[in-house]
Amino acid sequence: MKKIAIILGHPNPDSYCASLAHAYATAAQAQGHSLRWIDLSSMQFDPVLRAGYRQAQPLEADLKLAQETLQWAEHWVFVYPIWWGSMPALLKGFFDRVLNPGFAFAYRKNSVFWDKLMTGRSAQLIVTLDTPAWYFRWVYRMPGHNQMRLTILEWVGVKPVKLAQFGPVQGSSDLQRAKWQSKVVELARRLR
Repeated sequence: MKKIAIILGHPNPDSYCASLAHAYATAAQAQGHSLRWIDLSSMQFDPVLRAGYRQAQPLEADLKLAQETLQWAEHWVFVYPIWWGSMPALLKGFFDRVLNPGFAFAYRKNSVFWDKLMTGRSAQLIVTLDTPAWYFRWVYRMPGHNQMRLTILEWVGVKPVKLAQFGPVQGSSDLQRAKWQSKVVELARRLR
């Protein structure tokens, strides 16, 4: 059984993303997995990295707890929408503040390379979008997915990173949303 962190990256706790996250959590717990939540909509923190990494920005209590959860978990599950080709600003701000030097990665002295401190973890991305999936892939070239997979998660050592995307949500029927939710439940059931 795995230790799972579910990170709900939608700023609205009543969103369709929230219902997908809860469906995944219920199915994962039914399989015997241990689970902890990080719900960005309920957290109190400044999402702006005020001085970059030139100086340490003290972490708020919610961010310290989030770091403990990420450190504890073997599998990270992110549930969020694609807005303007990428993740919501709140989720990006969360990464800026939480995945900082000394926690998620370490710079090497006199080198352009870095040490990945989050190795041994995997991730599942559950992403909603209003753009048709084929258009997001072939026309836009999946900027948000590439950012999450390559320049955030794999950059700190999380691998493999799997993707499940659902959309377009705008204008979708209740039946279609129920089918997508069933697919999310199946992802949790197949996790080993």
